[in-house]
Amino acid sequence: MHRGVRGFPLALALFTTALVPASAARATDPPRSAPLPLERLFDNTAVSDDARPAEADFDGSGASLSARDLTAAGWTPGRTLTVQGAQLTWPRRQPGEPDNVRAAGQEVRVGGRGDALAFLLAGDHGGEVSGSGTVTYADGTHSSYLLSASDWRTGPLATKAVGLPHINTPGGRLTEKARLYVVTVPLAPGREVASVRLPRADGLHVFALSVRAAGGWTGTWAAATSGYAAVGPWSDRTLRLVVHTSVGGPRVRLRFDNTFGSAPVRIGRATVAVRAAGAAARGAPMRLSFRGAAGVDVPAGAQAVSDPLGFKVPANADLLVSFHLPGTVRAAPVHRLAVQRSYLSGPGDHTADGSAAAYASTLTTWPLLTGVDVSGGPGAVVALGDSITDGDRSTVGANRRWPDVLAARLLRQTAVPRYGVLNQGISGNRVVADRYPGDGVSTDAGGVSALHRLDRDVFAQTSARTAVVFEGVNDVRSGATAEQVTAGLRNIADRAHARGLRVLAATILPCGGDSRCTASVEAERAAVNAWIRRSGIFDGVLDFDAVLRDPDRPTRILAAYDSGDHLHPGDAGLAALANSVDLALL
Repeated sequence: MHRGVRGFPLALALFTTALVPASAARATDPPRSAPLPLERLFDNTAVSDDARPAEADFDGSGASLSARDLTAAGWTPGRTLTVQGAQLTWPRRQPGEPDNVRAAGQEVRVGGRGDALAFLLAGDHGGEVSGSGTVTYADGTHSSYLLSASDWRTGPLATKAVGLPHINTPGGRLTEKARLYVVTVPLAPGREVASVRLPRADGLHVFALSVRAAGGWTGTWAAATSGYAAVGPWSDRTLRLVVHTSVGGPRVRLRFDNTFGSAPVRIGRATVAVRAAGAAARGAPMRLSFRGAAGVDVPAGAQAVSDPLGFKVPANADLLVSFHLPGTVRAAPVHRLAVQRSYLSGPGDHTADGSAAAYASTLTTWPLLTGVDVSGGPGAVVALGDSITDGDRSTVGANRRWPDVLAARLLRQTAVPRYGVLNQGISGNRVVADRYPGDGVSTDAGGVSALHRLDRDVFAQTSARTAVVFEGVNDVRSGATAEQVTAGLRNIADRAHARGLRVLAATILPCGGDSRCTASVEAERAAVNAWIRRSGIFDGVLDFDAVLRDPDRPTRILAAYDSGDHLHPGDAGLAALANSVDLALL
């Protein structure tokens, strides 16, 4: 049974009210004028030419964004950027011209059907700025939303869309990070949007607004970005990544993310093939395109989604995704723990090679590639987790992570839809604390917190229907209290329910025998698990603790399921977790 929203979430809070007829608006509401396109409402100038910084004043103090920095990041006037699956156009304005609107209840003409509204925005008050607005649908109904914007100079780097290295002021350029954010809010499913009334929120600036399209695709594979790591450097090299599908379909599209990036990255060509063995393809690799072009520049912090390709993707099979990097890449967004060998070529574009001859080196990470979608299908289950979900200590290349085993179970049955399963585990990840701050070259690959990556790694995933949250052991092992962890889990559940997602929570596994799992840590773990079992805020509980614990020593994993480090299950333990899931809960 869907349990609905239980209070407002914290940062980047979102909610919708029940749909009511537009005629039911309160008599005290301001009269509605004809909605205008957002750019017709621009009344503030945020971007200045570095030689003329006084021509812009973003926040009332004379400070502004650097046009040079925006260009270096690939955020050029009139460019359409894809962030969190939404297409947003950076204002087609020159430095010194009005390029954003200060939210004051204006009604904006916006059209389309989708699962969310996406706003490109920032606040200017030194903290979070919030306000409620209204969506009006073509059928005369409307819904409310709560929009929150973090400050452009002090907001969290972990949730930014892009960070810029300088701030312009009349007195000169400051070496200080500027931030811009993309925030999405849910829409009524299937209804066509006619207009959006912005909040009345002093200090909230909106640069772009669009409806994020939904439907027609199912995620079959995904990986979360765990950091922005030093690589190579790679210059004129081809990466051939091995990924394992959950469900199949007749068409495919790929997603490349420049998450946390500071500069654009160029993908020269890209192909997809079914894997034969090693780096060898079964048949000729098929070329992908990007808005009709062979390659694409992915701006800092943005995504590139390939055009749909008629290519039969088999279920439960390995694909080879090959892409050529013609320029020099010294750092890239990566998923560190792939538990899979991928391949790196010698010089040249080898995306079309069917043989493995050019691929002499191996990779143990997944750089840049974050998603594979197939056409049709019923949607996807998203597993949000840490190293246990990521498959740490499972057999390399065997696809024995517990989400892989769950995906195979779904394929073999007909009682529930055969959902795609998307693994969004990050080794070392925590619920409430960032291991990586969200900016700069990573020194830690544990990623930003589950709270900070929830929008990107769950809500923006293709056709997400159910989220399975299985985190917390790294929090309590690092000193977090049960109250902190459960508050974070409650926040995740509330935000997911506001999106119409089902949310399942898994209990934390025992870790007795691990040096950091002290008696005090065990007490916090037990308290979190007791809360998960009794809270009633989730649509279901997966009692993974009960599945794997040793009945004679319940603070430890049963030896038959232990990988040997007393923290991570081995292949048998991961299979036991997947096989314990009641599929009806999905």
